[in-house]
Amino acid sequence: MDSDGTQDARGTHATPVPRPTVPPDAPAMPPRPPAMPPLPDGSAFLTWLRTPRPEERPGVWRFGHVPRPEEEPERIPGRQLLSGALIAFLVGWLIWSLVWNGYLGGWWLLPLHAMTDSWTSPKSYSRVVFSYTWYVIVASAIMISVGRLGRWGEVWRRYGWPAWRRRTAPVNERPPAPEQDRAAWPTLRSAGAVDAADRLAADARSGLMRDVDYARIARAWQGVRSGRHSLATFASAVLKDGAAACPHPSGARDLPTRLARHDLVAEQVRLGTTADDPRNPYAYRGTGLALGPELLGTSLLAVGPAGSGKTGTVVRPLAESLCLHALAGRAAVVVVGAAGAGLGAADSYDVVVRIGNPESVYDLDLYGGTTDPDEAAAVLAEALVGDLADPHPGSDSRRSTTVLAQLLGPFRAVHGRFPSVPELRQLLDGAPGELGALRTALEGSGQESLLRELDARERQLGHPGDVAGVLADRVALLDRPAFAGFFDTSGQSRPFSLKALDHPVRVRIDLPQRGHAEASRMLARLVLAQFTASVAVREDRSLFACLVLDDATGVVTPEAVRGIQRLRSGNAGTVLTLRSLDDVPRPLRGPLLGATGCRMALAGVTPWDGQDFAEVWGKEWTEARDVTDRQIIAETPAGKAAHALRRVITGKAPTARAVTVRQVERERWSASELAHAVPAGHAVLSLTNVTGEHAPPLLVDLRD
Repeated sequence: MDSDGTQDARGTHATPVPRPTVPPDAPAMPPRPPAMPPLPDGSAFLTWLRTPRPEERPGVWRFGHVPRPEEEPERIPGRQLLSGALIAFLVGWLIWSLVWNGYLGGWWLLPLHAMTDSWTSPKSYSRVVFSYTWYVIVASAIMISVGRLGRWGEVWRRYGWPAWRRRTAPVNERPPAPEQDRAAWPTLRSAGAVDAADRLAADARSGLMRDVDYARIARAWQGVRSGRHSLATFASAVLKDGAAACPHPSGARDLPTRLARHDLVAEQVRLGTTADDPRNPYAYRGTGLALGPELLGTSLLAVGPAGSGKTGTVVRPLAESLCLHALAGRAAVVVVGAAGAGLGAADSYDVVVRIGNPESVYDLDLYGGTTDPDEAAAVLAEALVGDLADPHPGSDSRRSTTVLAQLLGPFRAVHGRFPSVPELRQLLDGAPGELGALRTALEGSGQESLLRELDARERQLGHPGDVAGVLADRVALLDRPAFAGFFDTSGQSRPFSLKALDHPVRVRIDLPQRGHAEASRMLARLVLAQFTASVAVREDRSLFACLVLDDATGVVTPEAVRGIQRLRSGNAGTVLTLRSLDDVPRPLRGPLLGATGCRMALAGVTPWDGQDFAEVWGKEWTEARDVTDRQIIAETPAGKAAHALRRVITGKAPTARAVTVRQVERERWSASELAHAVPAGHAVLSLTNVTGEHAPPLLVDLRD
């Protein structure tokens, strides 16, 4: 054995090994290994899931909402209430003192004498008991009478035990009944998928389920109930993967970051708080203001100057919410804005198209993924010259569509694809080589109709009314070195087409506004035209599709307004923002405001913009009070002396006030109020959902 109690391998004593010296200030070794962090539980998720969400008016944030009455109850000011209660108590005390001391006579004792004189002696114990009982009855009657006059009950409810109990009452954490508990998945159990419901409930309790998981699986279950998926396939997927079942094609189960408050059960995103303002209906005052697909399905138009918060407080939360809905399989979203506009991180999207950026992975399909030359011509004509058409609602760009169709059809028949931007520019310019090559390729192929299209195009070249020159000039904006690698039609790039809106896809398109403002507006019109054309032919319309356009300057055209009007029936909508309604042609402002069901005027709008909003919001009947002060003329010497004394004391002549109440019709929000009475960080917002329910214009604090 060594001196320290050890022995070497040969069994002989080994040389002692010196121990390392421990610094005197070193921490002591812990007696046991550090404990592992506790496993996460699902208490927070279950609390969120079980929070009540009552059905409410459009725009109300339903998560944990406590409904309010329609009309504001008459609330007495606290000082007046307390002073009235105190005065009533003093009056009651005075009456009791007068009664008790006999200043009001002994009439109040007559009932007592009538009941006790016939069978009790004056000094008996029973007479004493009956006497004091009678005294208590009389005192209670006096106190009850003055208590009603002094509103003691209201004082007790406002400042007494009930108010304290409401402030300090703990939240009822008792789980709801199984048939009402979302975490128990009662719909699955009632359909026979008990094992799948048990697996999901276990994942929820153990903290493995998130709000996106719940929404995604609920969406998949809707597919089972509608017959798109089988119950056996759904149940097997849930038993295998639990909360991760039925994943989004990207595999993501959440966004990298969230800036807004979302409720995927009620399908809402909170934008702010409805101000406690007399102009707001009482039922909305102080409640959260939220939007969801049922409101965005009627489209949203937000107007406000630069810096008013359109992107940060409106567009970014809505884009974030729609991306979450896409992860849950409920929506497809396309967000269009300038590069660097703050529309969310690239990781939050499945496809990011950076037009004009050589590092962009994806390209934009100039023809929207269609193979029909007429459809491609209509969409492209809207993008190129839609803003040059007569802005009246009845106009269109059919001449431009005809010119493009005369070229796209023959070119596709010959090459099996649509022309690239340089090729389209040459065709519109009427280059003899390009048109001659098309004619040579078509001759002898039996396609006489396409040859007639080329003949018609050649006859129209050079005529004063030919729009091909204007189209060529607009196409030249895309035929720039910055866009040389984009809009490829040869199949060598990865073009994104809006035909993909049949799937829950998240797309962000960055426009090159710096140095290419006109091209950016043209591309925005192209995306809007392709969006309205694509959602109209979708097979599965249960998937909500939304286009978020951060700046719609130069995008609103007669055809765009008609397309927005048709979106509601296709379970789709748009979100458009403008710095001013002056960016929209005057004949289209009314139709645009009428086509959008949700209209928002942010702080700082001009009186001219406010006038358009005031007209579309209309008028309402309200109660007007006219107060008139009339001087009182004294006729007697005593009255004149009293009036003179009152004038000396108060400094004012004696007057009589007359109040006249009448019903008048006034604007809900006038142009002057919208321009000057909306505080910074606020907005006035009116809402309409897809079923026709609407909310009047509401003053909303977007910072809360």
